[in-house]
Amino acid sequence: MKAIRFHEFGTPDVLRYEDAPMPDIKPGEVLVRVLAAGINPPDWYLREGYKALPPEWRPKVAFPVIPGSDVSGVVEAVADGVTGFARGDSVFGMIRFPSFGDSLGYAEYVSAPAGDLAIKPLGIDHIHAAAAPMSGLTAWQFLIALGHDEANPLQPVRHEPVPLEGRTVLVNGAAGGVGHLAVQLAKYRGARVIASASGRHEAFLHDLGADEFIDYTKTAPENVVRDVDLVVDAVGGPTADRFLQTIRHGGALFPIFPLGFAGHDEAVALGITVSATQVRSNGGQLAELGRLLGDGTIRVAVDSTFPLGQAAAAHERAAAGHIQGKIVLTVDDAEQGHKQADATTNWPPRIHGH
Repeated sequence: MKAIRFHEFGTPDVLRYEDAPMPDIKPGEVLVRVLAAGINPPDWYLREGYKALPPEWRPKVAFPVIPGSDVSGVVEAVADGVTGFARGDSVFGMIRFPSFGDSLGYAEYVSAPAGDLAIKPLGIDHIHAAAAPMSGLTAWQFLIALGHDEANPLQPVRHEPVPLEGRTVLVNGAAGGVGHLAVQLAKYRGARVIASASGRHEAFLHDLGADEFIDYTKTAPENVVRDVDLVVDAVGGPTADRFLQTIRHGGALFPIFPLGFAGHDEAVALGITVSATQVRSNGGQLAELGRLLGDGTIRVAVDSTFPLGQAAAAHERAAAGHIQGKIVLTVDDAEQGHKQADATTNWPPRIHGH
């Protein structure tokens, strides 16, 4: 099969489109013919050698590596012990995450634990399905239900979602992959949502249900927002502590990327909970999200698409920033099916692409 592999850490140009062995399937696994693969930050963290992680957290990686976790495609074979899937089923999933270097999503075929997959919703094509898993499950596990009892590598206590109905939620980085789905899930659960992003995304976010929009290039949200119940900082990192002043006593801050956050003492003094979690594969939760995607309650936006062989260009697009939704790699006929869907229906929404 063809796949994207890299033989050393580095910039996007280390990604090679080349022949690779077909994956074997073990008991409990499914072989999927990939039609589209979503791109996510852990893909370039891996490609770069996890240089943003503390050295003791960096896993050992055996080259060559096929990156990627998010896929949508068609079941080619099922191994012993698999129920609920059959050859010919259209499925999508986040495969073996968190794992390091063995997810194999940027390829024509992938082996996947059956528990990581869900049936693809009929209401969306493979491109939009591949865009959904990691961002959708991240937003779901932060906001709706954690869904597992694994130890939290990011903090000593279990992450707990907070009530959303009737509450006010600020989403920073609201136009990105996690952000635009967090906006919609918060609205779905009855929250009033303030979205912060650059001005070019204002109409997009209002269309997704945001009640208020802040163009951060003109107004810093932390300077004008006060007494919200929850801030979801989809950007995260060392600057997330600036949002503590926007949150009421008893509220919460959820930085999606918590590494570098230095405001824990200030949060305790203000009576604010700061919490994060590591997203994990969960086919059951993905099936729940899929029902919302299928009936249009939740929409996933596609910023751009690239053929599998142009994965390096897709990573360069990601590095350029200001992404609206997700970037997706297409395999075989996925792009043609996407264009046919656009031509014959009002769904998926027409987001600019390649």
